[in-house]
Amino acid sequence: MILKKNPKYDLEKKRPYFIQLGLVFSLLFIIIAFEWKTYDQSLSSLGSLELLDLEEEIIPLTEKELKPPPPPPPPPPKITIVEDDIIIEEELDIEEADTDEEEIIEILEEEEEEEAVLFAVVEDPPIFYSCNKSASREEKQACFQQGVMKHIVDNFEYPAISKEMGISERIIVNFHVGKNGKVINVQVVRGQDKHLKAEALRLVKSIPNLIPAKQRGQAVSCSYTVPISFTLQ
Repeated sequence: MILKKNPKYDLEKKRPYFIQLGLVFSLLFIIIAFEWKTYDQSLSSLGSLELLDLEEEIIPLTEKELKPPPPPPPPPPKITIVEDDIIIEEELDIEEADTDEEEIIEILEEEEEEEAVLFAVVEDPPIFYSCNKSASREEKQACFQQGVMKHIVDNFEYPAISKEMGISERIIVNFHVGKNGKVINVQVVRGQDKHLKAEALRLVKSIPNLIPAKQRGQAVSCSYTVPISFTLQ
């Protein structure tokens, strides 16, 4: 009796499948073999990193003491600019006089200058001989000022040239009453027109001799300033 293979169980028919499956597994094995990586065991001996607990540093906060600002510097002393160091005791307002004569003024040499005491502070002021010699200091001052004013008004002559040019001006003259009572050191301290200045000098220089001022019972030179206003009507 001859046995025949059952066609269902014939493996020869499935042989190509097994071959292909073997090739696939072989290819996978080769790929895995090439891709497999190994590591050097010596790298594991590098040690371990220890993390230490660092104590938090506490920085003390101190409040900076604020010093008060320095006081402002004191303001500089106020300086008052005085236009002229002149003590004006009396001002004369002189109007035009009816005269056409030209006055020729002779400039006399001044006597030697003496150290003078101001009229406002001298103990016993100079006076005209017509003043009361036993009067008080204030009365003597008033008498002297009135005497100077009267002398200037009585002897005044408006310069013809200044009058023709219509010049009006205020001339300030300073002079000393010397120890001997004479008027000395006459000078114009403010003024522009030369003719008016010359007339002002002439008027003051023509003041007659006076009784000199006294300081502590001794005759002294005394300084006096008079403004003369030349005004045309």
